[in-house]
Amino acid sequence: MTDTNWAGNVHWSARTRTAPTSTDELRRLVAGVDRVRAVGTGHSFNRLGDTTGTQIALDGLPPTVALDPDRGTVTVAAGVRYGDLATALHARGYALANLASLPHISVAGSVATATHGSGPRNGNLATAVAALDLVTADGDLLTVDRSDPRFAGLVVNLGALGVVTRLTLDVVPTYAVRQHVRLGLPRAALDEALDAAYSVSVFTGWRGERLDQVWVKQHADDAPPPADWLDTVAADAPRHPVPGMSPEHCTAQLGEPGPWHERLPHFRLGFTPSSGDELQSEWHVARADASAALAALDPVAERIAAVLQICELRTIAADELWLSPNFRRDSLALHFTWIGDPVAVAPVLTEVERRLAPYAPRPHWGKLFDRDPADAYPRHGDFRALLREFDPAGKFRTTELDRCFPRD
Repeated sequence: MTDTNWAGNVHWSARTRTAPTSTDELRRLVAGVDRVRAVGTGHSFNRLGDTTGTQIALDGLPPTVALDPDRGTVTVAAGVRYGDLATALHARGYALANLASLPHISVAGSVATATHGSGPRNGNLATAVAALDLVTADGDLLTVDRSDPRFAGLVVNLGALGVVTRLTLDVVPTYAVRQHVRLGLPRAALDEALDAAYSVSVFTGWRGERLDQVWVKQHADDAPPPADWLDTVAADAPRHPVPGMSPEHCTAQLGEPGPWHERLPHFRLGFTPSSGDELQSEWHVARADASAALAALDPVAERIAAVLQICELRTIAADELWLSPNFRRDSLALHFTWIGDPVAVAPVLTEVERRLAPYAPRPHWGKLFDRDPADAYPRHGDFRALLREFDPAGKFRTTELDRCFPRD
């Protein structure tokens, strides 16, 4: 276990750190301490996973991947990385509907924060959850599925209701994907581009009138973008989203077909994802407000660009999960990969939030943000009730959680 998060901007405060190797050991541990938090691969940029008590790593649990073809599901251990799960599923002829840009992240951690990929008809990763096993504050093991009336509040749980040990996810037959990178997208064509394929990501450095790159991820049997697609040009060599970074770290491009799990992420499992030395923020706005939200940031484009590595624009379909940024609205996610300088980034982050405020931006729970999320999340109060029900003594509480969900 490392003593920092993945980015190195958070040093863990835990007095004890451990990695149980069985569910029974985990249950005894949780029942016997006053403060505890689970942490996955640490790809969070705030103190949501921090604790002054015991920090539990989940990668010591048996890496279960149990496929049930009859039900169209797979049950997976919480600490398994998406890249490893995807490889196992593909070998059996199955797939997930979507993946995030990084295959390095754990299933439980990604689901708990509603991490996502892209695609106007693709929900975030948590929408694939059909059931989950949860060790509660008293050490009991609770299994919940979609028949439980609380389920929509228990899936995206921020690690605040207990320690998830296993999740059951919906699967689909495996499929092949091609990835094309296009350059120089006119802003006026953004909506059309985002709807043009199964999964589309648009990258901008906020330094020009055109958007820098469009990563078009389409089913392998779909027709490739024509040469003059939306007044862009095709990249003549593989690209990395961050200028100056080696495309060796990225998944195959140039229209080469390949398995879904080797194209839907931006980065390859065996390489450092993104740039490494970075901070991240992300806000989700209603898809209908996309153009207005981007226009609201135009007056501060130079300030953004000065502390930015790259900004990614993605779409996510609406869902019913209480703490999902996509709760009951199709969304555009504005993801900012900042330079690794918290002092320089902080005032720009605050200004971005201020300018997005009219569009009810919902922050990604694992990124950096200042805004009080209470007004942006309609079921915020209902989740506070779940906190009282599942953790009345505050065993799973953290400073970040207290900020977002103040105690009664």
